[in-house]
Amino acid sequence: MATNPFENDEATYVVLINGEGQYSLWPTFAEVPAGWTVEKTADTRQACLDHINEHWTDMRPRSLAEAMDS
Repeated sequence: MATNPFENDEATYVVLINGEGQYSLWPTFAEVPAGWTVEKTADTRQACLDHINEHWTDMRPRSLAEAMDS
């Protein structure tokens, strides 16, 4: 049975961020997609989720937030 690589508590992950300030949990075995950069280096799934929850406080894409705030 195949498991979802994004839900494996035993795997190692990184946290990615894109130009719009959106975050993603990403398994370390997978190549970082174009347009994304590593925000938090390899760690446990839970540590990466905690980082995302702490830092991604506005779910709006950056361009939308800036347009709404101006």
